[in-house]
Amino acid sequence: MEGWDTNTKATVTKIPLLSTRAGPRDGQLWTQRLKEEYKALIKYIEMNKANDNDWFRISANADGTKWQGKCWYIHNLLKYEFDLQFEIPVTYPATAPELELPELDGKTAKMYRGGKICLTVHFKPLWAKNCPRFGIAHALCLGLGPWLAAEVPHLVDTGMIQHRDDSQASEISKS
Repeated sequence: MEGWDTNTKATVTKIPLLSTRAGPRDGQLWTQRLKEEYKALIKYIEMNKANDNDWFRISANADGTKWQGKCWYIHNLLKYEFDLQFEIPVTYPATAPELELPELDGKTAKMYRGGKICLTVHFKPLWAKNCPRFGIAHALCLGLGPWLAAEVPHLVDTGMIQHRDDSQASEISKS
C-alpha cells in the first residue's frame, strides 16, 4: 500500500476482503463468492455515500457474470458520466475483470479496443498479489477510480470529451 494517499489506504482497508476462490464455472462456490462480492460492494457503496463520494452504480445479471451501470467524475464542477460494463472472466478471481467505458473507446491511449481501460502496469500486479482477497469493489476503488481521476481531466482539457451541457448547447446553436 505504499505510494497510496492516506484516503485511498483508509478506504481500501475498510472494504471487506473475500476468501472464496471461485469463478463463474464453480457452481455453489461461485454462489458463495458472489455473496462475498455483494457484501464488499455494499460496504464500499455505504462508505462512499457516508463520505459524500458517490461515483458509480452497477448491477449484475442473475448469475453475476455480466455487470453494467454508470460511473461519473466531477471535473471543474461539472459531472462527466459514462456507461460502465464488464464481464467476470472464467479464470476469476485469478484474472481481474476488464472494466469497460465503451463511449471513450479510441479517445485515450490508456485504453484498449472496446473501451477497456488500461490497468496492466499498476493494478494487475496488485490484483495478482491479493488474489482471491480482492473483488469487484477493489477493482472499482483501486482501478477505475484512479483511472477516471487521471484520464477525465486530460480528456476534457484536450477536448476529447465535452460536458453534456456543452454538447447540447452546441447542437442547439447549429439548429
